[in-house]
Amino acid sequence: MATASAFEMVVCPPAPYLAIVAAVIGGSPVALGGQDCHAEAGGAHTGDVSAAMLRDVGCGYVIVGHSERRADHGETDGVVLAKAEAARGAGLVPIVCVGETEAQRDAGQTLDVVAGQILGSVPAGLDGSTLVVAYEPVWAIGTGRTPTVDDVAAVHAHIRRTLAERTADAAGVRILYGGSVKASNASELLAVPNVNGALVGGASLKAADFLAIARSV
Repeated sequence: MATASAFEMVVCPPAPYLAIVAAVIGGSPVALGGQDCHAEAGGAHTGDVSAAMLRDVGCGYVIVGHSERRADHGETDGVVLAKAEAARGAGLVPIVCVGETEAQRDAGQTLDVVAGQILGSVPAGLDGSTLVVAYEPVWAIGTGRTPTVDDVAAVHAHIRRTLAERTADAAGVRILYGGSVKASNASELLAVPNVNGALVGGASLKAADFLAIARSV
């Protein structure tokens, strides 16, 4: 995620490996994040991880509302909102994911879908230091397909406008692009207006590819 000085790198490993990764990156500029959290701070939720637990193992961020969580686990905007609020309550920065399916894109619903997810999933009153938003067109994740630069610019601009309904600091919120980001297209995508960084999926599993993307910043 780009910052004024250089960029901020956050790694979000699966929960069983969080403590291991925390030990490896301890003392470095690399931040730690979780891939999901439960909306409740406590209770009998076997197998789930609370935001406070993530904080205990050194996380500063947590991804909420990833398209795979929305699709595979039926997470609604309301569920994502509750998780984002839980993250803030525990002192974490939520990375709230939004994005349209291929069917929604083909139906010309992209901007309406994304705006609806922003309004339904992003807590009110956060700012650039307490919120990150990631646009991940579902049809582009892991497929090698990406929207055109103009498409990305249009959606990110629409996200920025919509954020103004949730925060007085819409201009300060970092908006990441995620969806088949790789070394060969990272520079072009990161140069698009309102693209403040990348949410990297499959390419992050290969160190050389991930570092090449980081160098593109």
